[in-house]
Amino acid sequence: MKNDSRLRRLASVGSRFLVVGALSTLIEIGVFNLLVYVMGVDVVWGKIIASLVALVNAYIGNREWTFKHRDRRGRVNELVLFLITNAVCTGLGALLLWLGVLGASAILGRDAGPFAVNFVNLVSIAIVVLVRFALYHGIVFRVSPPKQP
Repeated sequence: MKNDSRLRRLASVGSRFLVVGALSTLIEIGVFNLLVYVMGVDVVWGKIIASLVALVNAYIGNREWTFKHRDRRGRVNELVLFLITNAVCTGLGALLLWLGVLGASAILGRDAGPFAVNFVNLVSIAIVVLVRFALYHGIVFRVSPPKQP
């Protein structure tokens, strides 16, 4: 029974994380397309800037809803871990986007168009979501160790 309860809690946290992530993804994709296709920003810089904009929603949503039951060992400590985690994840996402756009361009024999770039962007987001959840769950918003009597 203990495993069932633990699995239910993980599913509950995971589903809330996905809701926050879905909203953050919509923000990221919207800002990315605005920067790249309206303002002419390079795709990698567009990815980095869009990710940073979406992080504001991600932090508030995850701290105040997804992981609100977790240890609050101090806002500054938690925020530093959140920013480091997301710097790593943003870098990973930018790297995946850059490699994916290069690969798509090589396969197509021309510059990748908006459809290919957005497809690669979505794939990079999906991969980074898995990494981000593991890091949030295990490092950033971790459970307090049991108190010793």
